[in-house]
Amino acid sequence: MSKTIRLKKGLDIRLVGEAEKVTANAPISDFYAVKPSDFHGMTPKMVVKPGEKVKAGTVIFFDKYNEQIKYASPVSGEVTEVVRGEKRRILEVRIKADSEMQYEEGRSMDPASMSSEEVKSVILSSGLWPMIKQRPLDIVANPDNDPKAIFISAFDSAPLAPDYDFVLHGQSEYFQKGLDVISKLTKGKVHLGMNGSTRHDEAFTGAKGVVQDKFVGKHPVGNVGTQIHHVDPINKNEFVWVINPQDVMIIGRYFAEGKFDLTKLVALTGSEVKTPKYYRVISGATVKSIVDGGLNDGENRIISGNVLTGENIGQDGFIGFYDNQITVIPEGNEMKFFLTKGWLGLGFDKFSNSRLFPTFLTPNKKFRLDTNTNGEERGFVVTGEMEKVFPFDIYPMQLIKASMTNDIDLMESLGIYEVAPEDFALCEYVCTSKIEIQEEIRKGLDLIKKECL
Repeated sequence: MSKTIRLKKGLDIRLVGEAEKVTANAPISDFYAVKPSDFHGMTPKMVVKPGEKVKAGTVIFFDKYNEQIKYASPVSGEVTEVVRGEKRRILEVRIKADSEMQYEEGRSMDPASMSSEEVKSVILSSGLWPMIKQRPLDIVANPDNDPKAIFISAFDSAPLAPDYDFVLHGQSEYFQKGLDVISKLTKGKVHLGMNGSTRHDEAFTGAKGVVQDKFVGKHPVGNVGTQIHHVDPINKNEFVWVINPQDVMIIGRYFAEGKFDLTKLVALTGSEVKTPKYYRVISGATVKSIVDGGLNDGENRIISGNVLTGENIGQDGFIGFYDNQITVIPEGNEMKFFLTKGWLGLGFDKFSNSRLFPTFLTPNKKFRLDTNTNGEERGFVVTGEMEKVFPFDIYPMQLIKASMTNDIDLMESLGIYEVAPEDFALCEYVCTSKIEIQEEIRKGLDLIKKECL
């Protein structure tokens, strides 16, 4: 039986540039890339070399410290370059795509007639396993762990986030097949987090074999971490696996057709996009194939993901493996006259989580915001603002400080096993000290992985 959980804490940042519910096919990208940096903590071991031909689904590298987990090419073509950084760290594996797609041979399978180990083996060997992430640590799930539950959030509450009801409309069969597959991976329950304020598409409302939990509130109500915390909190030595609903659909499509097809809908959003809408693309495509000629003039920041947690990839970057959204906003590096748009301005064009600016009188107004932080890092002071936007029964500032000081015992007692960097994105936004909070939480999680898990 489903229950409705109402959250009072959070913040909805209202931005201009929501994607219209229109779908277009993005031009075929010449180049695609798989980026090891998308999979935090993974050390890649190359299987192919530059100049070799690959098909969609061909394994191109695996995790050096867990060879079961393989990473496959999203397209067929030629491996043109392995881009390396400092200490020869692999940053990207670039592939020049063929004009006609070729796939590794596969076959349709019925998960109902397969054992848990058989299903796990298929997902691992196909290269689809990286779609499944693990809490704690927010990394690719370790297939040797036994998750007590699997969580899927059917909605995203981040600024300008894609509408998964629109994305999965007409994909009910694949989504249900994916749920049937995922349910084989745990002896516990599969939870589907629903937005209690809206009506969902039949792909979600008709889902079978899941527990439907309803949530009402402001962002981060759609974050899977928030939902886990309020439904089935994580303790030490417990594991929960999470997966995006669109990735569930891709896994279901693989089992239905036997084809490694990473085609998905990506929302192009933001105030600097002339026509925000949804594009059908293959994961790992260059962002240029979507944004070229479709942006307003000026210096813009192109973000793979949302404005709170996404990555600045620039005009020549590639869409992140886990990202279903591209956001384009002004760069924000222009000088502002202090009497009009500066610190003495009236603020009629500014968004605030408090009543500092008169725009709190227009609760439905949307804003064109840039990347300017309006200040630099300063002393970490207690303001009480983080607690207003952090809907966990956790003390956010104390946990952040424990992470910054590498205090493992304090981190454990304050709930480090329950959180991921994205859960602190709003804390970072409202932080008057301009601290890179998500980065500090990530460092704390890395320390916990090294010393405690």
